Amino acid sequence: MADANRGLTMSRRQTLRRLVNQKRALVVPGAYDGVSAKLVERAGFPVAYMTGYGVSASRLGLPDMGFAGLAEMADHARNMAAAVSIPLVADADTGYGNALNARRTVALYEAAGVAGLHLEDQQLPKRCGHLAGKIVVPAEEFAAKIRAAVEARTDPDLLIIARTDAIAVNGFDDALRRAELAAKAGADMLFVEAPTTEAQIEQIARAFDTPLLFNYAPGGRSPLLPFQRLRELGYAVILLPVDTLFVAVRAIQRFLADVGREDDVLAFTDRYIPFKEFNDLIGVTEQFTLGEKYSS
Repeated sequence: MADANRGLTMSRRQTLRRLVNQKRALVVPGAYDGVSAKLVERAGFPVAYMTGYGVSASRLGLPDMGFAGLAEMADHARNMAAAVSIPLVADADTGYGNALNARRTVALYEAAGVAGLHLEDQQLPKRCGHLAGKIVVPAEEFAAKIRAAVEARTDPDLLIIARTDAIAVNGFDDALRRAELAAKAGADMLFVEAPTTEAQIEQIARAFDTPLLFNYAPGGRSPLLPFQRLRELGYAVILLPVDTLFVAVRAIQRFLADVGREDDVLAFTDRYIPFKEFNDLIGVTEQFTLGEKYSS
């Protein structure tokens, strides 16, 4: 069984790598738990993303400011990767320390079954890439961390994504230089966070042959170009990091407000997913069948 699981994980990584190398602006929705990851898969998307912002918010009720540590994030990644049969790309924040810490992060995330992960150049305590007040490590330290991550993986198909947050700190030119150093260090994909103009988005696309990720963050610092324009520019991945979380929270918020106002839930049953459909989503029938198989 262990060999079968290992083979399945390797197949997912190969699938992700193939999709990324096509550079066709693959849309990758974010998920924050097992149910939301299953919904991404059920909707037909070939890859899901574990958002660090969403994990910190849903698991801890706290902002994305480094409160979720390596053990919590790796555990969450393990559960989410096990919940779906499609590749999972996971936020690994800063690698939770220096290059040596990044090596251990890669080892734990790889063991958790993720198909790819991204590491950023922020100093601890880090924060969401579209919030003010970020601080970045020196460029050479970031490159060394990416090199350590690449050397730490035991499966060469595990995708290492290098994210730089330098635009908001040191400026656009420094962010390009950091991305170039990361590519030379062996990064499989580059993630230049939070460009502020369409011209910057276009310049990033022209600057690199390495596959590129665009973070399509609602309410963030970057202009949200049409998906087709990002495809024309040659971006490999369009990440929808927190959309499912924001949509879910808005729906729950409105439901609770309506219930409180009406003192009743019967008027809102059209908003519910049917009990049977939800049980199907989380595999109740499958587990019943397995239980019967092993019962006397």
